[in-house]
Amino acid sequence: MSSNKEFQPVTESTASKTRQVNPYGPNPADYLSNVEHFQLIDSTLREGEQFANAFFDTEKKIEIAKALDAFGVDYIELTSPVASEQSKKDCEAICKLGLKSKILTHIRCHMDDAKVAVETGVDGVDVVIGTSKFLRQYSHGKDMNYIAKSAVEVIEFVKSKGIEIRFSSEDSFRSDLVDLLNIYKTVDQIGVNRVGIADTVGCANPRQVYELIRTLKSVVSCDIECHFHNDTGCAIPNAYCALEAGAKLIDTCVLGIGERNGIVPLGGLMARMIVAAPDYVKSKYKLHRLRDLEVLVAEAVEVNIPFNNPITGFSAFTHKAGIHAKAILANPSTYEILNPQDFGMKRYIHFANRLTGWNAIKTRVDQLNLNLTDQQCKDVTQKIKKLGDIRQLTVDDVDSIIKDFHAEISTPQLQPKRDNDDIQDELPEGPASKKSHQ
Repeated sequence: MSSNKEFQPVTESTASKTRQVNPYGPNPADYLSNVEHFQLIDSTLREGEQFANAFFDTEKKIEIAKALDAFGVDYIELTSPVASEQSKKDCEAICKLGLKSKILTHIRCHMDDAKVAVETGVDGVDVVIGTSKFLRQYSHGKDMNYIAKSAVEVIEFVKSKGIEIRFSSEDSFRSDLVDLLNIYKTVDQIGVNRVGIADTVGCANPRQVYELIRTLKSVVSCDIECHFHNDTGCAIPNAYCALEAGAKLIDTCVLGIGERNGIVPLGGLMARMIVAAPDYVKSKYKLHRLRDLEVLVAEAVEVNIPFNNPITGFSAFTHKAGIHAKAILANPSTYEILNPQDFGMKRYIHFANRLTGWNAIKTRVDQLNLNLTDQQCKDVTQKIKKLGDIRQLTVDDVDSIIKDFHAEISTPQLQPKRDNDDIQDELPEGPASKKSHQ
């Protein structure tokens, strides 16, 4: 057995030398990682229009575009101008707003679409075509040779107009890997700004995403954009793993709205990324605008913001159990990985229930400007728990119990008034009195 002298004692100073500054940040082994250098392509006005409830008139599109720009997204993607006459007019109108965010439009890999798109004033064109056997057979019916030829033609045309061009396969994770790499290598060689990976049916898992992106990085020199659907609940983790593997751009939608279950939600991705790259996220994006942006879109598509929505859900920063409340009041980091103040939000201690603890009640007592000792706070907490076992409580219920308890212990206890006969009976007998009894 080795001698203990061979082992170096671990102290706070030696441990800190090996500890990462941010334990939730990018893995140093991921040397291609873009976790601290990612960009956002928000597709609320393209993918989001495909949401079942969505209808955005021109005025609403402009309002959403301005809100996305104020938040700080890098790109805003719009519905194809060939989708309808109004879609084209809306595209042109948004391009004239002079936003800081670059404006993109999303088209089929077809010259007719490209010729219309480049005349709208967009900063870039996103070209897509299905490459899986499902889409080649049942959607457009073209083989990979046709796809490659069409891609080259459209890309060269768009590039000649001096605007950005992205080429993306559709249904990438159900496409043949050799086909994918060949088509991406071809378009990379003619100078696309980026290539796109699309998990069109939401079938991919994080490990598959990481492996595909790392493989693709060895084939192309351009940037990689990723589009993840959320059918199986992996959109956000897939997006994060894509960035770890070297992808640079992630497609998002406000509240994740889109076809079927939608795609990566903007707010949810911000929650993930602020933990991994806090300085980058807080310096680049106006996080305090997130709630208003989500309310704007939620009202436009007539849905409620989910209760468990990251950051802005009504229970996102609500603490209920007594043991949680006690720790949160002492140090919020005990049960919060996100700081609500970074998003212009506030935390809430839910004390009106039978799970509450006396520390939470003591805080409420202080908020009511009442004075109770710790023991008295514990006593009144038991009264609250007793009623909470019978029915659901409201804040008013708890406040009434606290105020009644405070009034009870604060009011002087007056003795009932007694008559003279009662007092006389209680007086001790004197000598004269004793003599009369003899």
